[in-house]
Amino acid sequence: MKKLQEFSKQYQNEMNWEIKTDHYERTKASLLNNYMLLTTEVAEIAEELRKAFNMTNTLINEGMDEEKAFEMAKASVKNELGNEFADCLAYITKFANYFDIDLEESFYQKMEEVRNRKNKDVGIVKK
Repeated sequence: MKKLQEFSKQYQNEMNWEIKTDHYERTKASLLNNYMLLTTEVAEIAEELRKAFNMTNTLINEGMDEEKAFEMAKASVKNELGNEFADCLAYITKFANYFDIDLEESFYQKMEEVRNRKNKDVGIVKK
């Protein structure tokens, strides 16, 4: 993840896509703009999932087995879904770099915190 963050920093610099830091109002505007762009990319992930679910339902309605239909639908959105995840990761690394956060360290710390929670959510298994 450190390599990814460093690449992201260099890439954003090269493309002139860094969060602006020359004064507070411009920095605030840049942070908000990048946050809006991130939420747009997250919405695009939802759109790809919607496409996969719609395709699955169409294939099932045409007589295909549910599991096979879903596998085909997943394969059909895999590339675009990967692109949208990459876009999200680019914005997340941009924010992490701006705030000088080591994402790898933060990730493992958070997962350990979740592991040790007393009130863990329990997944519901459907028959």
